[in-house]
Amino acid sequence: MDISELVTTAQALVAPGKGILAIDESTGTIAKRFATVNVEPTEQSRCHYRSTLLTTPGLGEHISGAILFDETLRQATPDGQPLVRVMQEQGILPGIKVDKGAHELAGHGGEKVTEGLDGLRERLQEYYALGARFAKWRAVITIGDGIPSSACIEANAHALARYAALCQETGLVPIVEPEVLMDGNHDLDDCFDVTEATLRSLFAQLYDQDVILEGVVLKASMVISGSDCDERADVEEVAQATLTCLLNAVPAAVAGIVFLSGGQGDQEATAHLDAMNRMGEFAWPLSFSYGRALQQQALKTWAAHQDNPEPAQQALAHRAKMNGLAALGEYDPALEK
Repeated sequence: MDISELVTTAQALVAPGKGILAIDESTGTIAKRFATVNVEPTEQSRCHYRSTLLTTPGLGEHISGAILFDETLRQATPDGQPLVRVMQEQGILPGIKVDKGAHELAGHGGEKVTEGLDGLRERLQEYYALGARFAKWRAVITIGDGIPSSACIEANAHALARYAALCQETGLVPIVEPEVLMDGNHDLDDCFDVTEATLRSLFAQLYDQDVILEGVVLKASMVISGSDCDERADVEEVAQATLTCLLNAVPAAVAGIVFLSGGQGDQEATAHLDAMNRMGEFAWPLSFSYGRALQQQALKTWAAHQDNPEPAQQALAHRAKMNGLAALGEYDPALEK
């Protein structure tokens, strides 16, 4: 383990005005996304779409890294350039999703635990050799009637910590993602309590597994009202609650915090990030690691103009720039026009 390399990579992922593009959808998930725009989800179409995104001119100005799915790390552009090399030439760090998805947690109906630890050391070694320099593991925590249980929170936190330790052993920066799902009718206070409990458990487990926090990036969900809540909190309330929760539970040593969009609209996710960064400077940089909130318009545009990548690339570049400004607290909704 080269600690200085881990720290340098982690800091590069949260460099000022930059964030992470998440294009690590599994084959099943991207098939659902393609279905919304009437595109057949073949290996060729998946490669064409992701190649379009990663070859966006100037993407590295606001994107520090991209999380890839296994097949993407091995693919090349239509003219034969490995996508990893395309990213490296733009100064974008290649990352890789390594978990095997969330599965039912035995004895706990309605709750899930993320699997994928078996054989992970060998997979991480292969990914490093293929050019990956960071990885991602996502846990999902559901708020509902009597859940989450402490068993669910602790099982997922333990898996995240074991994954993180294996990553650092291999030379990969671990992104730890304990997502508290937005689905449900819970209010802001409920989300706050569950998010704080989840983060406290996570960092206790990371400490127990001797994970170097300076070489870790936290991918956090915002403290936000449930999608079915009757009275949803506004931008300022979400920003303040999220910051308070993070200050309560996240050690200052962590290299940085990037947020997932978790079902938020494009501009909503940008506005929340901007509001937090306008509230002051903190021990860790606050940035973004968005999937749909970066890709949504680009995907629709690509589907309509597959023979011409430029409009889709412009859509992605615009959203990347808006979120890059938000990571600096300099976003202005007027720029959307």
